[in-house]
Amino acid sequence: MATTASASAKAAHLQSAPVNSLPDPLDQPSTIHEAVLEEAAAVEVERFNLWYGARQAIFNVSLRVPERKVVALLGPSGCGKSTLLRALNRLNDLIPGVRTTGDIRLHGDSVLGPDVDVIELRKRMGTVFQKSNPFPMSIYENVVFPLRIDGVRNNKLLDEVCERSLKASAIWDEAKDRLHASALALSGGQQQRLCIARAIAANPEVVLMDEPCSALDPIATSKIEDLMLDLKQEYTVVIVTHNMQQAARVSDYTALFYYGRLIEYGPTAEIFQRPRRSETADYIQGRFG
Repeated sequence: MATTASASAKAAHLQSAPVNSLPDPLDQPSTIHEAVLEEAAAVEVERFNLWYGARQAIFNVSLRVPERKVVALLGPSGCGKSTLLRALNRLNDLIPGVRTTGDIRLHGDSVLGPDVDVIELRKRMGTVFQKSNPFPMSIYENVVFPLRIDGVRNNKLLDEVCERSLKASAIWDEAKDRLHASALALSGGQQQRLCIARAIAANPEVVLMDEPCSALDPIATSKIEDLMLDLKQEYTVVIVTHNMQQAARVSDYTALFYYGRLIEYGPTAEIFQRPRRSETADYIQGRFG
C-alpha cells in the first residue's frame, strides 16, 4: 500500500508541476543514430541549454547538422525547435533575459563567444522566417540588400548576384521582367522565394528556415519544398516544421523534440519507418502532439 500511495503522490506532483520543472519525459539520454555521427558536420550543438529568465526552454541538446543536407527539426508546438534554430545565429540575443550554457560551432568556430561578430555570423547563416518579410523596395533591391549594407557598389556584380540568387530560388522567370517593381506586389509564395533569394545572396554556409511554408497554399508550399531540395546542392539547410509529411518529403535527417529535449535524431527514413524510441513512434503515429 505504501508503494502505491507513493506512486500516486509522485504522479499527482508531476501533473501539477510547471512544464519547465518536469523531469525528462523519457528519463534517458537522446537517441542518436550512428549515421549522423559519420557525416562531416557544418553545425555542431554540444550540451546546449537555454533559459528565458527563470524558465528553461532547451535541455542539454547535442546535435550535429551534416554539410549540404536538409535537417528537419520536428515536434509539437512549444517543444523548443524554433528556439534552437534562433540560437544557431543568435537571434535569441535580441530577447531580454536569455542565457545559455554549452556550445554551438559553425564549421568548428564557436558562435557563442563574447568576441563573435554577430552580424558576420548572420551572414554565414541566412534566415527565412515563418512569414515572408520583403522590404518595401524593389525586387532587385531586396535581393542585393545584403551586399549594399556591405558597401558593394559594383553594378555588374550586383546584377550577377541578383540573377544568380533569383534563379537559385526558382523565381527568376517570374521576376526578371519586373525587377524594379515593388516586391510587395508579389504573391505570398513569390515573396517567400524572394526572401530565400535575399538570404542566399551573401552566399551563406547555412540556410535556416523557420516554418517557411506555414502561411502558404499547397502549390506555393510544393515550390518551396522543391527549392529546398535544390538548395542543398550548395548549402546546408535546417528547417523547423511541425508538419510530419513535409519533414518526410524534404529532409535527409530528422530530429524530434519534446518539451525542449531532443528525443531522437537520425536519417529521416529510419525516424519515420524504424524509430528506436517509443515516444518517436507515438508522435509519428499521431498519439501525441
